[in-house]
Amino acid sequence: MQRWLEDEVIARGRLPLLCFLLGFILGFVVIRISVRLIRAKVRWWPGNIKAGDTHIHHMVFGVITVLLTGIGLIATAEDSTQVTSSVLAALFGIGAALVLDEFALIFYLRDVYWEEQGRTSVDAVFVALAVTGLLLLGVQPATFLDYDDFRQSRGIGVRIALLATLVLNLLLAGVVIAKGKIWTGLFGMFFTPLLLIGAIRLSRPGSPWARWRYGNRPKTMGRAIARERRYRRPVVRAKIFIQDLIAGKPDVEHARTAAEAELQRTVVAAPPAPPPHPHLLPRRRADVTADTSAGE
Repeated sequence: MQRWLEDEVIARGRLPLLCFLLGFILGFVVIRISVRLIRAKVRWWPGNIKAGDTHIHHMVFGVITVLLTGIGLIATAEDSTQVTSSVLAALFGIGAALVLDEFALIFYLRDVYWEEQGRTSVDAVFVALAVTGLLLLGVQPATFLDYDDFRQSRGIGVRIALLATLVLNLLLAGVVIAKGKIWTGLFGMFFTPLLLIGAIRLSRPGSPWARWRYGNRPKTMGRAIARERRYRRPVVRAKIFIQDLIAGKPDVEHARTAAEAELQRTVVAAPPAPPPHPHLLPRRRADVTADTSAGE
């Protein structure tokens, strides 16, 4: 562990990233414990902070922390030591955790912290942890381009190939995300074969791709819905159980029933794409002949 820390983290300048990750985890754990104690009305724990009758959400303190530490990181970028950057990065991570813990409030513009929609905040935290963890391990987008001989070559052919590969990578990621596979598109930027698999396989039934391509193909849409429910069922159950564990309501039976309810609510066919405007439809030959006769 110590050797990995010295060789892979400190020597490669990733100590601030590690401190950000640790600060993020610490901030998220502490604030979750705090809100649980507040909700349980524990007497010895300070309650919600208010300005008069207005409840001040911890997201406000997170935004202030992110803003101040971000300014500090920018202001000290040229002559900052790794220690200074690491301290600021840790504080930045704490602020980011406070913000993302109430991501659902930002997204829905109402306080849904303890409601079903509040699980969006947990999803946002998981995404942030996953991306930061991959970057800390040295995994970068388009990892296959990291070979020294490939990146250091100055040949025009290599540069064209590099640009074409990056463009193809982005296009594939766009297709995968349009198919509703957000996590596959995200991790596919780090592991390109995932993008190829996601682009070839069926779209998720509620995605924009399904709306464009499956709207007039009921059999394909039916297969997409059946496949989505079959493969997502264990994932949704595990996700709900973990979310309940964090949010304070771990129960296997609840995870099963909630998973079925979520599948019935979310795994539905996308609405068909709107019909094209009449002026954009191809004109029939009879119509063209009638127009010509009228003109004569």
